[in-house]
Amino acid sequence: MTAFVLVSETCTGGWIWREAAARLRASGAEVHPATLTGMGDRRHLAGPATDVETHVQDLVQLIDHVDTPEVVVVGHGYGIHPVLGAAGRRPERIARIVHLDVGSPRDGDTALALLPDQALCERLLSRDGPVEEDWRVMPPAGGDWERWGSTAGVPADALARLSRLAAPQPVGTLTRPLRLSEAVSGLPATGILCTANGSSIAMVEARLRFGDPALRELADRGVRLLEIGTGHWPMLSCPDELAELLLRAADGEGRRLDGVAGEIPGHLRPFLLDVPQRRRERTGRIDFHLPDSDRPCPAVVFVHGGPLPAGTHPTPRDWPAFTGYGRYAASLGVVGVTVDHRLHGLADHGRAADDVAEAVALVRADPRVDGERIALWYFSGGGLLAADVLAAPPPWLRCVAASYPVLAPLPNWGLGDSRFRPVDAVRTAGRLPVVLTRVELERPEFAVTVEEFLTAAKESGADVEVIDVPGGHHGFETLDHTEGARNAVERAVRSVLGHLRGGAAAECS
Repeated sequence: MTAFVLVSETCTGGWIWREAAARLRASGAEVHPATLTGMGDRRHLAGPATDVETHVQDLVQLIDHVDTPEVVVVGHGYGIHPVLGAAGRRPERIARIVHLDVGSPRDGDTALALLPDQALCERLLSRDGPVEEDWRVMPPAGGDWERWGSTAGVPADALARLSRLAAPQPVGTLTRPLRLSEAVSGLPATGILCTANGSSIAMVEARLRFGDPALRELADRGVRLLEIGTGHWPMLSCPDELAELLLRAADGEGRRLDGVAGEIPGHLRPFLLDVPQRRRERTGRIDFHLPDSDRPCPAVVFVHGGPLPAGTHPTPRDWPAFTGYGRYAASLGVVGVTVDHRLHGLADHGRAADDVAEAVALVRADPRVDGERIALWYFSGGGLLAADVLAAPPPWLRCVAASYPVLAPLPNWGLGDSRFRPVDAVRTAGRLPVVLTRVELERPEFAVTVEEFLTAAKESGADVEVIDVPGGHHGFETLDHTEGARNAVERAVRSVLGHLRGGAAAECS
């Protein structure tokens, strides 16, 4: 018989697992939903000294009182911190660790590193008063739960119960570093990803192909992945399905990552068009692909996606897709510009936007460029960087293009109130032309943001041209060498160049 110890997200307690625990017990499993010190009906036990170590000790005591020799410990959100801490103290008792819609903290990390609400993180990090005066974080009020994770699929009565029973979280549980023993890395582990909250197996595999060292470590450890099509609270939105996934995880099911690392990454495969070599010049983080002209020409600045791990090699401006676009633009008589910006993590959007703005300023100042005729073309997660120019289009910007873009922050990115929301910015874009390339087989979590953007564009009268790629995947330029994909690229490029020149796509003059 399997014994499950279930540890939940911030501000909650064992009560949140009620329906999922009943389903697990019906399958014959032993189930122990944990209520940690200061949470649920134990909220009166919390004080200024309550911290993550308190919660680790809570779980160690619980594991010690479970009769079943081996235990599957499940950490949801914040809950993974005390789970990993306790597992390191009792590794001989742990059959498997399950990360439920949460990453894998390391020794010395704080729970703030995984908390989506960046505004709360900044407030706690900047706090200068004594802990005794402000030692609790109040739970989100009503509709604010979305700031802590997508509530997609959660029925209204369950959401009301979440708000009613939530308890303040002791600050020390979020700010004290987690201490892990080396034994944790040797324990079997499974991740369950909630796709409506912005995580999926496809996204993890993509980051692994980009060389993310943390994911490389998980692949080497044989970590398995499962996913479920709901928001951050599956124990409330689909408890039966969650219970089934937990049973599968306990049996060692799931997709392994170790085979992915040996594949040729999709982003390093050839560009779908046979484009001739052009003269290419590198200046800092910028590459110029230059046309055959002795007069200033319009320019297209291609902005790659992300976040990408720092140290990704080769960098995006050397990927076949971006060299292909740069050469193609130059072959048609405009300057194609690729730029390596520094969007390495979710907190880097401001820095990446500054990098792009600096690159555009340098491009406009170059004597080979007509600085009053610039197009910006965003890809994938770089789409969020388009918000600034959509919100207040500068006079030199003749067109914005976006290919398989993310146009609103995903729920677990913690950027809900930030400026990086093209779905809102498009409402003030006026008649700035937007060329949007949409792939048929887009990742669902990205496709939702595109539809939100198109709805907002229609309501505000924005000038958006949609180019569809039948059977196309995210990153189709190197994945789908089909006639439909080639036609889409050619149509998008010529549309952008037409807007740059104010009409027919003739050579620059």
